[in-house]
Amino acid sequence: MNVSSKPERTRLSAEDWELAALHLIAEQGVGALAVEALARQLGVTKGSFYWHFRTREALLNAALERWEQYGEREVISQIEQIADPRKRLPELFRRVAHELQAHRVYAALLKALDHPQVVPVMARVSQRRMEFLTTAFAEAGLQATQALNRARLTYAAYVGFLQLNFTLGLPRINHEEFDAYVEHMIATLIPA
Repeated sequence: MNVSSKPERTRLSAEDWELAALHLIAEQGVGALAVEALARQLGVTKGSFYWHFRTREALLNAALERWEQYGEREVISQIEQIADPRKRLPELFRRVAHELQAHRVYAALLKALDHPQVVPVMARVSQRRMEFLTTAFAEAGLQATQALNRARLTYAAYVGFLQLNFTLGLPRINHEEFDAYVEHMIATLIPA
């Protein structure tokens, strides 16, 4: 058989594998991450995986790093560029509210806090988010203790909402109700 007559397969990058891993984690959890299942889903052999990663754990680390960097690069760093903290905070709330895939990954990672690879990532992400919120609330005029407490309340509301929606499936709200909820959070949490 002539090798050149075989259809050429698309080569997958490490990024392709990482994104597929994050999608699988979002849909089925960290425990479902398996090389064979991903290869089947991507329509390639496991050999393609081993071209980029030595182990499943290496893929998980890379996928978690990609997710963590996305939050830093695509969300926080862009929001930090808004000079007025009273405009920065509402923009953060609105932007984050519509990051559905990132929410699904975060909710799945919350369920995997006993996993040794997940714990340090979640600790770093939570610490960075708390620092960002605390600074933003302080810059919006709250005293240091008030800013920290408002950041805690904001982050707890975020995590709680994810738990209600992605873990318990409650509350079932449509897009308009969700947008109204986000605006209520803005009005409640951001100093006037």
